[in-house]
Amino acid sequence: MNLRPNLSHGPTTVAIPGPSIAPPQVLAALARPLPDIYEGELLDVTDELFESLPPLAGTTTATSEQFVTISNGHGAWEMTLANTVTEGDRVLVANSGVFAAAWGEMAERMGCVVERIDAAPGRAVDPGAVHDRLAADSDRSIKAVLTTQVDTASSARHDIAAFRAALDAAGHPALLMVDAVASLGCDEYRMDDWGVDVTVAASQKGLMTPPGLGFVWASPKAIEAHRRAPARTWYWSWTVRADRSAHYLRYAGTPPVSHLFAIREAARMIHAEGLANVWARHAALAGAVRAAVTAWSAPGGLELNCAVPAEQANCVTTIRTGDVDADELRRICRDELGVTLGVGLRAEPGSAFRIGHMGYVSAPSILGVLGVVETALARLGAVTGGSGVAAAAASLA
Repeated sequence: MNLRPNLSHGPTTVAIPGPSIAPPQVLAALARPLPDIYEGELLDVTDELFESLPPLAGTTTATSEQFVTISNGHGAWEMTLANTVTEGDRVLVANSGVFAAAWGEMAERMGCVVERIDAAPGRAVDPGAVHDRLAADSDRSIKAVLTTQVDTASSARHDIAAFRAALDAAGHPALLMVDAVASLGCDEYRMDDWGVDVTVAASQKGLMTPPGLGFVWASPKAIEAHRRAPARTWYWSWTVRADRSAHYLRYAGTPPVSHLFAIREAARMIHAEGLANVWARHAALAGAVRAAVTAWSAPGGLELNCAVPAEQANCVTTIRTGDVDADELRRICRDELGVTLGVGLRAEPGSAFRIGHMGYVSAPSILGVLGVVETALARLGAVTGGSGVAAAAASLA
């Protein structure tokens, strides 16, 4: 009997671009007994996090204010908007996929007038286009520029320093606000050096902690904007959360106790490895994934969605599949081979998939994912240009 075994039994791998894999010590921290929330160890945990997390965003307690939300990244988006803009304000969105546009839609629902600059498919927004629109804003009606460092739908990465240069060249006072949800802890990010006014992040990607925490770092310029446009809700208010008279005010209520213990472990892991080493590891692993896709590429087959090297993210890779059915490829990988790949967002059904390489990832984990994809391609009889696994191994070597 010629029986094909199901190879998904045993350890499996989730290679979607978030939530990413949580390390064992992070999961163990989540299972700790709940402590007193008014005194003792939890207060020390908060103090440690308010010192250790800002450097991960390229800022410090002296140069920005940190706020923690019990939410996903969308909650951090809303906190940012609620504290910096008001109904009728004009907002410019630089969109390279899905998520900056969604942030802009949120601003629109909150009463802002939203303009969008959309990148070409698979590309980042040209900072020159941002400059030109701001330079034309003679009455300075645009109050904020919203963008992502990396859009996980397209896997395109923006040059945030170039965005700041565009604002400065236009002499425009708008706030530069960056969603680093996907990229923080993966791609190089320097809030202070790049002149970012607000950075938004979340726990579930490069920070290796299950969904539930959002983070906002606000520059003095952003805090001043908040004073002119105070939050319309008590819960999101930066003024409330900056009040240090009671520990619970930092979280506007009961702290997210288990998540605080978990993110502390994740932050300790990142600092122990060294942030520069973390960035280098992600760059090497992302390079291996891109080398694999390039090797697989063939007419009518797989290709990188983002083909410009300077615009390629180190946390996620989006792959267009041409004549290959991406949904069937993903099904084989998941159900028969034990690897879950990311769906293509806002893509035609069966036309794309994504590989997340963020956080708790290593050479064995990435090479394993690529080996499974190559196996699935062979099962589908897909035409490829060569071995992606061999190209990835050569890239890492």
